[in-house]
Amino acid sequence: MICKLALEDGTVFTGTSFGAEGTRAGEVVFNTSMTGYQEIFTDPSYCGQIVTMTFPLIGNYGVNEEDFESRRPYLSGFVVRELPFRPSNYRATASLPDFLRQHGIIGLAGIDTRALTRRIRVQGAMRAVLSTEIMDEIKLVKMALSVPTMEGSNLVDQVKPAKAGTWSQALWTPEHSADHAQPAEHHVVALDCGIKQNIMRHLVERGCKVTFVPADAPLEAIRELKPDGLLAGNGPGDPAAVTSTIATLRKLIGQMPIFGICLGHQMIALALGAKTYKLRFGHHGGNLPVRNEPAGRVEITSQNHGFAVDAPSLERVGGEVTHTNLNDGSLEGFMHQDHQILCVQFHPEASPGPHDAGYLFEKFVKVVKGERAIGPELLAE
Repeated sequence: MICKLALEDGTVFTGTSFGAEGTRAGEVVFNTSMTGYQEIFTDPSYCGQIVTMTFPLIGNYGVNEEDFESRRPYLSGFVVRELPFRPSNYRATASLPDFLRQHGIIGLAGIDTRALTRRIRVQGAMRAVLSTEIMDEIKLVKMALSVPTMEGSNLVDQVKPAKAGTWSQALWTPEHSADHAQPAEHHVVALDCGIKQNIMRHLVERGCKVTFVPADAPLEAIRELKPDGLLAGNGPGDPAAVTSTIATLRKLIGQMPIFGICLGHQMIALALGAKTYKLRFGHHGGNLPVRNEPAGRVEITSQNHGFAVDAPSLERVGGEVTHTNLNDGSLEGFMHQDHQILCVQFHPEASPGPHDAGYLFEKFVKVVKGERAIGPELLAE
């Protein structure tokens, strides 16, 4: 079936559909990862976005539920250059088209993803419409122009859990299952704004009891859990629009060690009084270099974000830059020693990899246990 992708600048790409049928709208972005596509489309941070994979062959190892990062996919559409007809992997339980069809997501294959990526690089992330039923290109472009912008969009409400719960699964490896966790010694509460499951797996792996709560959980409900530490996780949309969570974080700052990842990093910065801004085309991929400033070393990281924290505004409220993006110089991490806050913009939990930054969970758990304090020397080791 013919499928069209229309961008707000008037560009239209025509290919073949796979997955569901219909019409979907969202912000079109590109991801530079070569593998890990099922971890990508089950990352709730992609809610409201049409994801284009720059690697030309996607879907060759199928899909299996063990590698999901949330209950279901939340993205608006999925775009690839070439789609294999027959996936080959002993762990596969479904093909990529079957999975997308099951979850009502439109897939587009057979277009020049390199040309699309170059256009996004030049023009920036754009609003777009993906359709298998509307072939009038002028109409599709007009529809793209009417799509709400990502700035000002609170998408956390679409991906947060309905109620609090506990997480007990640790990391899975080929050698052992995910049920091998250490005895829980300390309690970490995770603010779930669309958190990836591997974040919680890393905490359990290191001997933490993990309770996740909805992003808008009342302050007293969090305090009643008596956490030893707080983790503010990733999620979609504009961080400045998640006002209720920012207000809660503002009241929790200084009461316990806090670790922020991606959207959590941005919201904690806003709670401190810093500012955020929209990146031109965002950082999405598994091969992005970041410099760990205290250690003086480069780490290759997994990233997925369209907004960033303004470094000068953060430093004015006492934040110290710890990580810097080597591609564009944007802020990738900070700490606040007085409040025992450690935050990173990238994804130390990987899934998909690389795993260079996984040490950050070990550092945070040591702080939660009272063995160390957050400071430059913690990251320099």
